[in-house]
Amino acid sequence: MSNSSGSWLRLIHAVANVEADLAKVLQDRHGLGLSDYRALEILSKSPTSELRMQELAAHLQLNQSSVSRMVERLERGGFTVRDLCPDDKRGVYTVLTDKGRAHFETAQPNYENALENALKEHGGAELLLARFGNAEDVV
Repeated sequence: MSNSSGSWLRLIHAVANVEADLAKVLQDRHGLGLSDYRALEILSKSPTSELRMQELAAHLQLNQSSVSRMVERLERGGFTVRDLCPDDKRGVYTVLTDKGRAHFETAQPNYENALENALKEHGGAELLLARFGNAEDVV
């Protein structure tokens, strides 16, 4: 196995462990899956608190059907609503509700704390900051 291959496997393992820790905290404390939380975060950072479904799918690196199922869950919780695109009736937007924003803001400190702890525990905090720095502009 090459150095690159071995390093890549260690990185994947660290990311999987960090994501497992994050998923547990979000589910236990806020009833959210990790993708659900990320969708709320992305929508909250969007200037209009809405995105077309395919844009949300691209941000989350999920396929359209996975995003549709996720948005259905978020709608059932009152965290998002769907809205038709006024210019293209085939286009559908996912819109963050006030309840969704409040739920995200309540979950965010727990997520950030869990992320910091998991990065320290599983390695990667220094590497992450050195490589990517402050990544505020995700959307």
